[in-house]
Amino acid sequence: MTIENTQAQMRKGILEYCILLIIAREDAYVPDIINKLKASKILVVEGTVYPLLTRLRNAGLLSYRWEESPQGPPRKYYNLTEQGRLFLQSLETSWSELTQAIASLKEQNTAQ
Repeated sequence: MTIENTQAQMRKGILEYCILLIIAREDAYVPDIINKLKASKILVVEGTVYPLLTRLRNAGLLSYRWEESPQGPPRKYYNLTEQGRLFLQSLETSWSELTQAIASLKEQNTAQ
């Protein structure tokens, strides 16, 4: 077991949440999503994001629209559906509970 493997698994576990957070702010084009993830130090490759977006769309959490591009082919912009917004709210609650639980465990370790 390596630290890199564990870190990669942790990032994979929160990738859906991160993508939904990005799209919740504004409709997003895949290269923009990837750039924002990389800027946040969440390393991701394009081949990971596309299947995840498809899965989120198939689950009814995302929709998309085509927009003409000034250069090249039209671009697909993703946005949250109402169901997606509700799902994101649930994830935010779960994330808050999880971070509080971890903080509590860390406090218990430092108290010993």
